[in-house]
Amino acid sequence: MKLRTVIIDDETDSIRLLQLQLRESCPEVDVIAVFSSSVNAVNELEILKPDLVFLDIEMPVLNGFELLAKLSHVNFSVIFVTAYNQHALKAFRFNALDYLVKPIEAAELIEAVGKAGLRIQPNAAQLSLSQRQMRGEIPTKIAISGQNGVSFIELNEIVFAEATNNYSKLVLSGKNTFTISKTLKDVQQVLEESHFLRVHRQYIINLNHVTHFNRNESILIMNNGAQIPVARNQKERLIEKFGWL
Repeated sequence: MKLRTVIIDDETDSIRLLQLQLRESCPEVDVIAVFSSSVNAVNELEILKPDLVFLDIEMPVLNGFELLAKLSHVNFSVIFVTAYNQHALKAFRFNALDYLVKPIEAAELIEAVGKAGLRIQPNAAQLSLSQRQMRGEIPTKIAISGQNGVSFIELNEIVFAEATNNYSKLVLSGKNTFTISKTLKDVQQVLEESHFLRVHRQYIINLNHVTHFNRNESILIMNNGAQIPVARNQKERLIEKFGWL
């Protein structure tokens, strides 16, 4: 079944290029409408009822988030399209939203469209958290996508993250765990804020949950009893960065 698709971008050249890429790489996509005005798009989306929307973030009058907020229901998949902005990308990673960076690479486009074929719509909490983070607010939660939807986890609840092959396990206080289909490098890009640090090729720890550091053996004791090894090249960084005496 074809994905009925709408493209919204204030740059007409970007629209034409994306249409060409979709024709060449994603035959399952049927572009039913394009808009260079986000205001005009708002009035038409609920009539068109697309399966998928490619949505530029920075647009005049209404940006991508403001456009979605104007709709009574977001009952379609969304792939955000943005010029490279590290702050914006971190917002999407934190909240499990799909995005593409201009200029769009064919392999990433194919992957994003494949995920959109699962008909997963962003929810209001994801969009709200991302918009607040892009305004510069410090994130307090991370969104985890699973087979049954999206779970929101308080960052302070994460004790550590552990690599397990191409997956990562998040260990929370209270002994709850989440296994996610992300490498530890992916998790590091999201979590390594002021109180998270990758201390070993297998571990990222939350400094707020450390109770003891055995310098001689380079072992961190977490408040859930876990013992986390510290790699030699991270030991001095750990001590220096966090001002441990």
